[in-house]
Amino acid sequence: MAKTQKSITDIVCDFLKKQKLSPIPVQTLNEEAETTRYFGGDLKEFIAAAKTLGAKGIFVETLYLEEDEFFYDSGMDDDEYLALYGNGDSCGCDGECKCGKGKKKAKDDDSDVDAVYFEPEDLDGLDLTLLKPEMAKYLDRIGEACGVRLTVPGVDHLEVELFAEWYDKFAELVDEASEAIEIDPTDTLRQAQAIFEEAEDKSVKKIAAHPPKGKKAKKAKK
Repeated sequence: MAKTQKSITDIVCDFLKKQKLSPIPVQTLNEEAETTRYFGGDLKEFIAAAKTLGAKGIFVETLYLEEDEFFYDSGMDDDEYLALYGNGDSCGCDGECKCGKGKKKAKDDDSDVDAVYFEPEDLDGLDLTLLKPEMAKYLDRIGEACGVRLTVPGVDHLEVELFAEWYDKFAELVDEASEAIEIDPTDTLRQAQAIFEEAEDKSVKKIAAHPPKGKKAKKAKK
């Protein structure tokens, strides 16, 4: 019978036990209600800091690969988007926009991607696999443990996040695709649209060109 491969959570918990610290499984329900200090070192340095702070145990929260991570997220929520752009494409200026907040149009017809200049937040919800096809191989890992969040209990929580090697590679692809959007969102959307049209018969998901409702906050990477 094949030996079951240990998850990153199991590996980290075993290491904590060897350091005479008790791993305590937890789950974060409200990050905004916590006072957290993010640790900038590696696992061994984190353990040393935890012992210096007198910790007897460490909170261990397993992190999972989520479907949302395959779609672009500018970090701008719906309220911020509406405050910046209003309910439509105009920022409220009469005629040609002079304040710089409205979308700049090359011509009146905005039905053509070539005729519109997009901002990165306009591409919230864009399927990143259209820009980085290599990401598709990670779709089968959705719901799989990809990392752990370790926290030293206390009034001010000392916290560090550790990720599996495969997730680091996935995160690099996400960063590369996101960077392309932020550098030139209009050209990036044009490229994605071309790939989408080529693969339309293969049931590729529809491109979202505007922020989806009820956006979730992206999990931070350390």
